Amino acid sequence: MTISRHIYFAAPLFSQSDLLYNRYLAEKIRALGSDLTIYLPQENEGINDKSAYADSKMIALADTEEVLKSDLMIALLDGLTIDAGVASEIGVAYAKGIPVIGLYTDSRQQGADNQQKIAALQKPAENQFHYLNLYTVGLIKLNGLIVNSEADLLDHVHSFLESGELNEL
Repeated sequence: MTISRHIYFAAPLFSQSDLLYNRYLAEKIRALGSDLTIYLPQENEGINDKSAYADSKMIALADTEEVLKSDLMIALLDGLTIDAGVASEIGVAYAKGIPVIGLYTDSRQQGADNQQKIAALQKPAENQFHYLNLYTVGLIKLNGLIVNSEADLLDHVHSFLESGELNEL
């Protein structure tokens, strides 16, 4: 028996590059199975057609409803900071026990064993690494995991679709 799964795709959606990447990645995930539904907020024109009008309460209610009926959340964490809306959605998922897979592809993760980069941390304004808000990261890790590649994300989603659980692969 196949179980239908509902996935919430939390991601920034205000630039053309955001919209294109979200669509691209959502299609890769949709290809993993016909028994899953992905809610990609940018596809909800009722609240995200920016030439129309939706107030803050309409947006909050529509997206929260979708988070709450989800079995899994995928959260894109890249950017200068974690997108404020994504962080809020992660908080709702955590509060309701919905597992989250965070995708964090920032290239500044590389070189974690490079002694020059580590030594540079002692100098003002020479941090060679990117920072993510540890509270938000903690909420994800308490009920999910963070991966740093699309391939790992797809493997974990596929595994979740098979078992209904998030497991370290």
